[in-house]
Amino acid sequence: MVSRQHDQDRQAILDWITPIDYATEQSDFISRRQEGTGQWLLNSDQFQNWVAQSNQTLFCPGIPGAGKTISSSIVIEDLYTKFQNNPTVGIVYAYCNFRRQHEQKPVDLFASLLKQLIQGLPSIPQSIQRLYEEHQQKRTRLLFDEILQALQSVAADYSKTFIIIDALDECREGGQKRFLAELLNLQARIAANLFVTSRFIPEIEKEFKGRSTQLEIRASDEDLKSYMDGHMLNLPSFVSRNENLRKEIESAIIKAVDGMYVSLMLSE
Repeated sequence: MVSRQHDQDRQAILDWITPIDYATEQSDFISRRQEGTGQWLLNSDQFQNWVAQSNQTLFCPGIPGAGKTISSSIVIEDLYTKFQNNPTVGIVYAYCNFRRQHEQKPVDLFASLLKQLIQGLPSIPQSIQRLYEEHQQKRTRLLFDEILQALQSVAADYSKTFIIIDALDECREGGQKRFLAELLNLQARIAANLFVTSRFIPEIEKEFKGRSTQLEIRASDEDLKSYMDGHMLNLPSFVSRNENLRKEIESAIIKAVDGMYVSLMLSE
């Protein structure tokens, strides 16, 4: 009974910080991954160095439809797998989406990152418990500065923190600049590793120039082949049984989609 009450109290605090949860999106995106795809990214020197070192930024721009969101989900899944037995490593993320801009103001995004960091701890930190009790008396929510300070405080409980932000270009218009500025400030304070995807937007590229490693997201030929191999059973039998014809179709499709996953997926 005591344990159940403890769990309920813990969940009440987490929901008070923010009801937003990106776990559903992560499950959905990673489920779309064709087995074996994305290995070029995970095996790249840029990614390997990013994982191994601290206070690193890996900026991954890409054209629309290149597979940036699926790549982000692959990175998150890989980190979870790598550090599943190390509770001192924090992994937090956000999927920006222009359709959800009403709930993705900078304060909302940082609140979600805070919530995720706390979820990774065995218990609610006392500093967060105090904030909750103070605000409950006034029936108010956390202020922006309180969230940023709390993030720094909670991150100190981790030996290393990874922050993944997908589709920064879709961040709420008017709040994107502030979100990125505060994100980079937070990174500097807690020495977090930051992974960001975006379309090629000059204003965003400028912010990362000179302070990050850049790696373009682009559907590799190997990924496209893996994707098509996994869908060959959907083709007429006279195609699936003819190896030469299959290869000819694969080559034509790879050339036509020009590194864009979306073009291939929409053809289904």
